[in-house]
Amino acid sequence: MSIDRIVLVFAGAMILLGTILAATISPYALILTGFVGLNLLQSAFTGFCPLAIILRRSGCTPGHLYR
Repeated sequence: MSIDRIVLVFAGAMILLGTILAATISPYALILTGFVGLNLLQSAFTGFCPLAIILRRSGCTPGHLYR
């Protein structure tokens, strides 16, 4: 699996987790959802993604976006 897909899967999982935690435990869990959303927005405009850097250093194959 390429870095691009791993980043998208991770972001989607974190958004779902934050939403589920907010619905069941505490509305403060929406901070996680907001943080992931903001990170996705800044990554779209700047091309900087901390998770992609970590994955690249760990040896994952780059996709089209994060080279």
